[in-house]
Amino acid sequence: MIALTPDEWQALELSLRVGLISVVCALPFALGLAWLLSRKRFPGRLLLDALLFLPLILPPVVTGYALLALFGTHGPLGRVLGTFGIVVAFRWTGAVIAAAVMGFPLLVLSIRVAFDNVDRRLEAAAETLGADAWRRFATITLPLSLRGIAAGCVLAFARSFGEFGATISFVSNIPGQTRTLPIAIYELLNVPGGMPGVHRLALVALFVAIAASAAATWIAGGAFWRSQREA
Repeated sequence: MIALTPDEWQALELSLRVGLISVVCALPFALGLAWLLSRKRFPGRLLLDALLFLPLILPPVVTGYALLALFGTHGPLGRVLGTFGIVVAFRWTGAVIAAAVMGFPLLVLSIRVAFDNVDRRLEAAAETLGADAWRRFATITLPLSLRGIAAGCVLAFARSFGEFGATISFVSNIPGQTRTLPIAIYELLNVPGGMPGVHRLALVALFVAIAASAAATWIAGGAFWRSQREA
């Protein structure tokens, strides 16, 4: 049993909360985008596909800076939110946004693979029986894709849970507000005598990563990883 200090428990709780809420917030958008990329052909589709993976390709610090430029008090979206009294920069809600952005590509990719594996003949048969696009999606595509969607949610949560660069660039390191577990580890690395805390939190992070990886593989039945090897 790993005995954590109150501050370490606080960082762990915040990371879990940020990871879970980020997945819940990103899921509706991921479902829509995955369906669009899986079922439709349109001008600019390849560009949209490429832009989707930018958060995984760019240095996370750059992503965090872009979020700060957009959602900061002087940014275009930040000013709009500010008119409603909403501030996300340097708040835990900003950490949710950063985590959602970083985990979004994995979520969309997993859901898209699940949609691609649905037999189109079932959807075509439902269409001939008069089912509109929404009903086909709700009664055929979505139920048959639940395992892939669940696996994607687990992977996105794991990515969000371990997010560091974009988070610290966007919301900084504020104890009790934005200091997630990865940021707490980084802080302890720079504090004399902080190595025992680093070891404790690193073990917790390792446990979460292994559990998430095992859960995603079990939920998807290995289909996700096979599809990636074949791609």
